[in-house]
Amino acid sequence: MKLKQTINPSKQEKPNQVKAKPVSSEPDSAFRSVNSVDGLASVLYPGCDTLDKVFMYAKNKFKDKRLLGTREILNEEDEIQPNGKIFKKVILGHYNWLSYEDVFTRALDFGNGLQMLGQKPKANIAIFCETRAEWMIAAQACFMYNFQLVTLYATLGGPAIVHGLNETEVTNIITSKELLQTKLKDIVSLVPRLRHIITVDGKPPTWSEFPKGVIVHTMAAVQALGVKANVEKKAHSKPLPSDIAVIMYTSGSTGIPKGVMISHSNIIASITGMARMIPRLGEEDVYIGYLPLAHVLELSAELVCLSHGCRIGYSSPQTLADQSSKIKKGSKGDTSVLRPTLMAAVPEIMDRIYKNVMNKVNEMSAFQRNLFILAYNYKMEQISKGCSTPLCDRFVFRNVRRLLGGNIRLLLCGGAPLSATTQRFMNICFCCPVGQGYGLTESTGAGTITEVWDYNTGRVGAPLVCCEIKLKNWEEGGYFNTDKPHPRGEILIGGQNVTMGYYKNEAKTKTDFFEDENGQRWLCTGDIGEFDPDGCLKIIDRKKDLVKLQAGEYVSLGKVEAALKNLPLIDNICAYANSYHSYVIGFVVPNQKELTELARTKGFKGTWEELCNSSEMENEVLKVLSEAAVSASLEKFEIPLKIRLSPDPWTPETGLVTDAFKLKRKELKTHYQADIERMYGRK
Repeated sequence: MKLKQTINPSKQEKPNQVKAKPVSSEPDSAFRSVNSVDGLASVLYPGCDTLDKVFMYAKNKFKDKRLLGTREILNEEDEIQPNGKIFKKVILGHYNWLSYEDVFTRALDFGNGLQMLGQKPKANIAIFCETRAEWMIAAQACFMYNFQLVTLYATLGGPAIVHGLNETEVTNIITSKELLQTKLKDIVSLVPRLRHIITVDGKPPTWSEFPKGVIVHTMAAVQALGVKANVEKKAHSKPLPSDIAVIMYTSGSTGIPKGVMISHSNIIASITGMARMIPRLGEEDVYIGYLPLAHVLELSAELVCLSHGCRIGYSSPQTLADQSSKIKKGSKGDTSVLRPTLMAAVPEIMDRIYKNVMNKVNEMSAFQRNLFILAYNYKMEQISKGCSTPLCDRFVFRNVRRLLGGNIRLLLCGGAPLSATTQRFMNICFCCPVGQGYGLTESTGAGTITEVWDYNTGRVGAPLVCCEIKLKNWEEGGYFNTDKPHPRGEILIGGQNVTMGYYKNEAKTKTDFFEDENGQRWLCTGDIGEFDPDGCLKIIDRKKDLVKLQAGEYVSLGKVEAALKNLPLIDNICAYANSYHSYVIGFVVPNQKELTELARTKGFKGTWEELCNSSEMENEVLKVLSEAAVSASLEKFEIPLKIRLSPDPWTPETGLVTDAFKLKRKELKTHYQADIERMYGRK
């Protein structure tokens, strides 16, 4: 699809149009979308006020249409790398599809089977599983039968899983063979209430190690049980809009995970708001699902697609593209086969694509490189005028576009702030708009999303039609809703998408949520925002990221990281400071190729570990960081004075970042404690 179809020159004035406005003239007035000034939207289809009704509506409307797709595995093999490490590689075939009717029947049977195993309405049941078709089938079964679905990230560590399962007192858990073997097997004995484990993909090889009283079933066996029982046609309990649909455990950036209670009406309000921001959403669309379904961004996106007749093809970060780590060289990644039109991503994945493409550009011949840069700058100029560039798209950017299948018409980014450089790169090279969204698990993922034709960077859009947003003064940080030229303050989100609070944590619920005199629920986000004149929101700070240095200056750690993390030399960075010292320090995961090249030009030799542990290399990287910090207009006191280079990347598996690749500051601080003491001169 050419860019011509997404940007219409007649819409040149549109980006300046007002998208949201305050409800009253008071400084603390809530801002609402211009499409919902008189009342917030909360229902997707008339009469469909619970998730089972939404699915029933979609099933009746799109009956024989394809819904969930899974690629068949043709072959798996071990590939030995030059360094002796073994990588698992797969060769995958076509997508096999289940229709709306198939998914509905399977969910109905599965729910009935769970009922036969003793699962009660309004009781908790856990799902601990990778993103795949069976996850969605299990979720729909729970929504139909009013079982409260407890979601846990597949990458959570043992203690966090045990905490979630015990706090919610689950007796049944849905998982995969792989996770049962690698994660659950070792902790089953620490979850005394557990009775049934259901594996979605056949029997695991061994059965003997499970504690007495725990029975392992396959999903197919539970569905067969449901079919058998279905003959008796026992009526099942249906949910109310106010009933809990999901208890979602966030792998939060601080401490043990908290369970957020999300009702049926919360999810429906949220997907109602999101769906309005995707033009022409419908049966022609294909969505690629690869982010964790236990994350509110992915679950909401898939439910939006399911309720509008789209197809959802499943993937994983390791098989997404032809170059992905598990795809055997010469065979096709999932985007090449599925050719999706819609995709959600977290900034970490977009930043990775950006760096990969830019590395390839740097390896081009001088002529090719100059042509790419010329086309890039020309297109950037044309986009700002609201014009299209069909020739550039066809001859220069077509190969980049093919990385994601060549058909993407909208990329939605959420989970963390996306840098302006990466956003602009995606707009230009993938020839499609990049919608930035802002929302939290506590607001069911909904808050704001940018308009598809708004090519401004650094903004997250206007409030969705399902919610309103106001700014609350934060005196300590110096942010006030009376600030000129733009009101600033802590972002509060209000609407039916605001969740019921934290499971078994009344104190934290009271801190973060409140109800106003009209009975409307509000969430205090802890993020600091400002409104542009057109009603779009910018995230400018975070209360928790703010550290007061010894001399009294406030440093926003997130701001420092955002200014530096797009350097080619840096794969990831965490800034750190405390109030006992007068300067900022940092932990850096360097880019192996760039750091090795820097070492070569400076005449340093050694293994990767030796380079990262060398104080000379720390100083060389620090020089590059300091130059970038000055050009990014960081204050002198915000620039890191000392750094530690980490030879190992930070992944959700290491426990140093969340599933959405947000930094876990507490864990990083513990991990680098000895380095913190060294950099602050205590040793």
